[in-house]
Amino acid sequence: MVKRAGGALLLSIRLEHGSSRPVSTQLHVGLRELILSGSIAAGQRLPASRTLARDLAVSRTTVIEAFDRLTAEGLIESRVGAGTYVTRALEAPRPMTAAATPEPDVSPPRLSHATERSLELFGQRQRLPAIPRAFTTALPAFDAFPMAQWARLSAKHWRRGRDEVMGYGEPFGHPGLRRAIASHLRANRGIVCDAEQIFIVSGAQQAFSLTASLLLNPGDPVWFENPGAIGARNSLIAAGAELLPVPVDEQGLRVEEALARCPGFAMAFVTPSHQQPLGVVMSLERRFALLHAAEQAGAWVIEDDYDGEFSFGGTPLPTLKSIDTTGRVIYVGTFSKSLFPSLRLGYLLVPPSLVGTVKALMSQLLQGVPTVVQAVVAEFIDEGHFSSHLRRMRRIYAERHDALCAAARRRLAGLLEVVPSHSGLHTIARFQAALSEQAVVEAARQRAITVSAIARFSLTPPSGGGAGGLVLGFGAVRPPDIEQGVEVLGQVMEQLCEAPGRQPTARGKA
Repeated sequence: MVKRAGGALLLSIRLEHGSSRPVSTQLHVGLRELILSGSIAAGQRLPASRTLARDLAVSRTTVIEAFDRLTAEGLIESRVGAGTYVTRALEAPRPMTAAATPEPDVSPPRLSHATERSLELFGQRQRLPAIPRAFTTALPAFDAFPMAQWARLSAKHWRRGRDEVMGYGEPFGHPGLRRAIASHLRANRGIVCDAEQIFIVSGAQQAFSLTASLLLNPGDPVWFENPGAIGARNSLIAAGAELLPVPVDEQGLRVEEALARCPGFAMAFVTPSHQQPLGVVMSLERRFALLHAAEQAGAWVIEDDYDGEFSFGGTPLPTLKSIDTTGRVIYVGTFSKSLFPSLRLGYLLVPPSLVGTVKALMSQLLQGVPTVVQAVVAEFIDEGHFSSHLRRMRRIYAERHDALCAAARRRLAGLLEVVPSHSGLHTIARFQAALSEQAVVEAARQRAITVSAIARFSLTPPSGGGAGGLVLGFGAVRPPDIEQGVEVLGQVMEQLCEAPGRQPTARGKA
């Protein structure tokens, strides 16, 4: 077995060979500062004298002299057969001395207008905990993922040639994954496309940012569902777009209302298969109306199909992309819901007119997603595991959705009405008691329950008034935990209703 050089890399030490100070003294001072500042932690091993001499291009005698002085000061110690280590005595707390450093410049940096606007609108909003408990949204069923198959495919790919698994891949995606996605979309989503139209990105969020930077100028008007998807909203605002909040009803985006307010729009963003967050499915009539409006305005449409594979309420309607005959729809998909979020893997399906532009942009600006991750997903699809996994997940999510609806009917009557869904990993619930959304969200958080206010997803208060409500995720929660979560939520709401001196709030306010 080859013996490997150990110890920390200390290349930050600068030695001046022409200085009047001996090199051994400079090395001693440099090591001493690193040790006392904590840059080399107590108990950490130092490089062997030969190794450090080679790293710093000095003689071994110079290193030994510096080590001897540090040993005499009690800062390092030698262990026979093990090496030289920083003494553990430095783990003890030491008194802090007043630093004579100048006050740092705390004046705010100069930011772009789009960034300032984004921070003003959303900078103070806290991110919700992404842990599998009642009723976290946007998380799939980790407990049902076929980990053994995934581990086998991962190990297989890591055994391949180093050039293949360690080098730079294609910036626009692994060819095998692009082909696999194209086949999956043709078979499962009815989208006829070529692998060249598909570009692999680091999640849907990057797809939105890339699309906005490619097609929008600052101030361009964008139709946006209200309430709507937070990630896409933030990406478009960061790109300088002017979002036009368009109300959503039981048939989806109100196209006629959007046309009346802004017929010359540059882009529309929709989640037609399972509206985020309301869960409604855009009607076929509205889909054709949107495509016609986009054609007339010369606008683009982003179709976010974030959990479209999980329809469990009958045959789903065709995707916008599958009925787009004029090449105006850009389709975005993600594996965060269909597989798991830490993959950070999504894809962009663009019309043929944009293929060359997107390829040129990505080849110049992006290095792509890790190749091995893409290769594993490609084989997971090609071997049929992905289709089997989706079928199983549809059954599981239907069971968990039904468990939520049944538990809510038993426990939350008069407090909260869960609206049945036919797809996806979440649904909404409307208040039947006049409570503040934010009060319920905060009280639930204190009981380790995660619920989101519908208002969190809104650019402006939704038109038409109506009761406020919550967004409830069920995908990552087993039925017994769903029932327990409903019980806790019922207790929380009852306590808020009975709180002494409580002033009834306007419904829907947060």
